Formats: sequence, structure tokens, C-alpha cells
Amino acid sequence: MYELLKGLRVVEGAAFVAGPSCGLYLAQMGAEVIRFDQIGGGPDFNRWPLAQENGKSLYWESFNKSKKSIAINLASPEGRALAVRLAAAPGENGGLFVTNFPAEGFLSYEALQAARRDVICVRVMGWADGKPALDYTVNSAVGVPTMTGHPDDPRPVNAMLPAWDFLTGAYAAFSLVSALLARRMDGKGREVRLPLSDIAAASMANMGLVGDLIGGAPDRPRMGNDLYGAFGRDFVTADGTRIMLVAITGRQWKGLLETLQIAEPVAVLEAQLGANFAEDEGQRFDHRAGLFPIFEAALAKRSLADLIPTFDRLGVCWGPYQPLSKAIDDPRLYRGNPVFSEIDQPSGRRYLAPGFAGTVPQDERLPPRPAPRLGQHTDEVLASVLGMTSGEIGKLHDAGTVAGPTAD
Repeated sequence: MYELLKGLRVVEGAAFVAGPSCGLYLAQMGAEVIRFDQIGGGPDFNRWPLAQENGKSLYWESFNKSKKSIAINLASPEGRALAVRLAAAPGENGGLFVTNFPAEGFLSYEALQAARRDVICVRVMGWADGKPALDYTVNSAVGVPTMTGHPDDPRPVNAMLPAWDFLTGAYAAFSLVSALLARRMDGKGREVRLPLSDIAAASMANMGLVGDLIGGAPDRPRMGNDLYGAFGRDFVTADGTRIMLVAITGRQWKGLLETLQIAEPVAVLEAQLGANFAEDEGQRFDHRAGLFPIFEAALAKRSLADLIPTFDRLGVCWGPYQPLSKAIDDPRLYRGNPVFSEIDQPSGRRYLAPGFAGTVPQDERLPPRPAPRLGQHTDEVLASVLGMTSGEIGKLHDAGTVAGPTAD
């Protein structure tokens, strides 16, 4: 964690991945992020994976690290009015709201503006017309699963990583900070709508895929682990280890040939084809059927332990195929990585948790804080953000409008 956004107060009313990840990123940069949930927990409060010993959601606590929690009866008019007041809370660095609630309804931008004229709302959506969507349904709609998988299997392959959700969460954090900077200059509030469908469609276009199709190219076929437009694929070393090997730059290609001592057979293939693999990565892709057997034979003679020193010295780009259970012990990724710290979470488990995934060498990195218990900060937030007295807060508890911490 860092404190670059210290002083900002962001209210989050969101569930699942995109909205909560936005709040998480802001909290990891030092913003005070206050999340409100339905009393008893919202739709993602019990999502898998669960701690086997007590059934607590590891998913929920992972997305809500470093946040504050308030529990509200969102089914009641009083609870909904309270949510609006929190979202539009006063202060120069307040009135910042992240949500995936519908654009129409009690948390509409019009309702928020009635409480604060210059409120900023970043709204994560499914489709731009308000219809529901998840990362996986948007992903299938933009065609990624039809490009993923091996060419001998016609079935579409969905990725388990909700990439559009995470990208939307990061885009939402960027949008909120941008809107705040604009408000400081022009005094205007804004609603930023971020449909997953638009993020996915725009990203595909930004990769050049849309322009390629419009220019007459066919849909990209499945090609297994072959790297489109360059040299890259999975190979197996002599000790049976599978690695992903990639050469995009000329330096990487030269280092790969030198490491595997295959410059001569590759030069023979170049002469036969009239190609220049060192200068043109596209030719490496076009002629991969001739290149791959050369690499397969060379790698089958060398163990990974033998290859690594030369890979490192010559800047070869590669990565091991390994399960997460093994990756956890990789110091470049988890244990030993300063991004991660072991913290105690509400589930009762102590485990590695990330702070901000980037590094700011000029600033002190602070450890991540655990997720709150549901409703842990209800009284504190009502008093500090809305200025309520203990008597007023007590009446809200008595009426069932808000709730305190859930029992462990």
C-alpha cells in the first residue's frame, strides 16, 4: 500500500469483481474506501472459495482488504436514503461513489445529484443499454473463446480469469481520479458509465483485431499455444519440464538461437525459404511449422536447469508451466515478493495478501490491511462521515436500518 491518495473518501456500493476491485485499488493507494452492503451480506458475501474450517468467503475478504464496512437495510426507504447520503457525502475529497447498481433506481445519478450537485459516480454496467452481463458472457460475445484452444478441438474455450472485470475495475479507478481532477478545475460532477461490453469491445479493437477484420482478414483461428504474429509456443525440456518460450525482439531471437546452439539449422531453413527471421518476427510466425521441430529437438536434449543460466545471461524470454500451488513458492511471484505480506483475515486464516501491485521506489510501501467484518465500521462511518450523534445512530439500529459487526 501507498498513501498517494490519502485524504480521498470513496464510497463503494458494488458486488462481484469489477466494482470491488476498483475500490480495492483506490484503497491500496491510500484512499479511505467505505463499502456498504445489505445487512447479512450482499450477493457476493458467500462466494467461493470458502475457508473450509468455517465457511467464510475468501473471495469477499480478498476483494475488500483495506476497506471499511457498513451494513444497511437496502430494502427499506430509510436504508436507501442513507446509502444516497453516504454516496454524496460532503467534503472536498468526498462525493466519490463507485457502484454497479442499475443506472435507474434509488442510486441513479439524478438521485445522487439531488443530494450533492457535484457528486462523482463511476458506474460499472454489463451492457450499455442496462441489460445484465458478466465477464464470461461478454467474453463469449466478443469472440475470444472461439480463438482460444487447440485447432483439433472445435469447442470454444472460456478463460477462468475474468479479465474484462479486472480491466474494468482498473479503468474505473482511473476514471474516478480523472473526474475528481476535472471537478477541482471546473466544479462539475460527473457520472462515468463503464459497461463491460464496451471495455471488452474497445480492448479487442485496440489490439488491431477489428481493423484486421474490416480489412478482409478472416476470424482468427484457434492455434493452441502458438503466439500469433511472432515466435512462441510451449516446449518440453529433457527433464520433462514444459515451458513457454517466446522471441519477439531480435535480441531475444538471437539469444534463443545461441542458447540452444541451433543457429546453423535455422540459417539453412532461412536460405530454403528466402526468409530473415532475425529481422522479421512475422516470418517466424509464418514459418513456425519449419522452426518448431528444430526447437523441439534441441530442447529435448537439454534440462531446464542447464538452460536457465544461459537463458538469463542472454535475455531469453521464457516462463515455466506450473500450478498455483507451486507458483506460491516462487519468490518472483509470491513468497519473497515485497508486494505480498502475510496478514490475518476475518476468516481466521493468515495468508499472503497483496498490496498495491506496482512499486513506487520513492515512497514507503505499507503492508495491506485485512478486510473488515461485515458492518464493522457502521457506527464510526455514520458519525465521522454524516456527523450523526450516538442517539441518532442508536435509533437507526433499533429500526433495523443499519447493523453493526457480524458475529465471528
